[in-house]
Amino acid sequence: MSGAAMKKNVGILLEAGTNEFEILEYYLHGQSFGINVHKLREIVPFQTEELTKLPDSHPSLMGTLLLRGETISLINLARHIGKQADFGLPPLTVGTSSRSRQVVLVCEFNEEVIAFLVDGVDQIHRLSWSQVKPMDHFFESYRPRFTGTVTVAERDILIVDMEHIAHEIFGSGEHYEESTMEDETLQPERKQHRSEVRLFFAEDSAIIRQGILRVLKNAGYDQVEGFGDGLACWKAIQKAKEEGNLPDLLVSDIEMPELDGLALCRRIKEDPVLKVMSVLMYSSLINENTSHKCDEVGADAYTSKPDVTKVVELVDRFCLK
Repeated sequence: MSGAAMKKNVGILLEAGTNEFEILEYYLHGQSFGINVHKLREIVPFQTEELTKLPDSHPSLMGTLLLRGETISLINLARHIGKQADFGLPPLTVGTSSRSRQVVLVCEFNEEVIAFLVDGVDQIHRLSWSQVKPMDHFFESYRPRFTGTVTVAERDILIVDMEHIAHEIFGSGEHYEESTMEDETLQPERKQHRSEVRLFFAEDSAIIRQGILRVLKNAGYDQVEGFGDGLACWKAIQKAKEEGNLPDLLVSDIEMPELDGLALCRRIKEDPVLKVMSVLMYSSLINENTSHKCDEVGADAYTSKPDVTKVVELVDRFCLK
């Protein structure tokens, strides 16, 4: 699928805040996987002659591709996450025409472009985040690599967290460590004011959630509570509303099972009581298109992962007098 065709598909996506999204179904060793269309820039055939191998690199990193003058890292996704047998899932009986030649998913997230080699692609599915179920604890060792699983036409499709895969290969976790905070954020005066602020944070990735919570608390935001999906966060907000103790600000991811961040924000901003809450979207999907959607649902601000210092700066802007 060309870049123009992909952009056309993304352009006809959905109204912001409906809890709907679209995934492209692709294959690895006969198993179906999915990726949020918003992360796809284009799909191109795999050309071995365009590949430059890199010495002493990560085993899953095949090298770099030259695509229209741009050098892009290429990850062998099947090699990194394992064959279908590793998941204990049955192989699927699918037509071979869509998988006759390997293709490259050129993705853009976290303001970076990374390519993934897959066996083939099928079609785009429009779904609701309420259909996405968290990974079963049986797959505990694989759970961080997947947003969840969804059933389409009796097929189980695993939604891969491409951001986490890239982080495993290129990152070292420094973005979510306390050491990323500048000395200025740790000044006693500022910490004292921050301790009076109540925050909610919705993020389905346990690694990112724990890291951000650690950074916020280290910066002095002691009253911060984390939630693993948008629905759990919404229920907590409803309870806080009944108790008359609303959080001052919500930091939310966009991609989450059950209820996504855009739908969560829309619910808050359409409620006459809750709309006073500030909502900050923090997502790897932040780009021109999703920024527009954040504006549509009434988000007060948005910033792209993995810049955690920007999160603290924005929380300060809305919460500190």
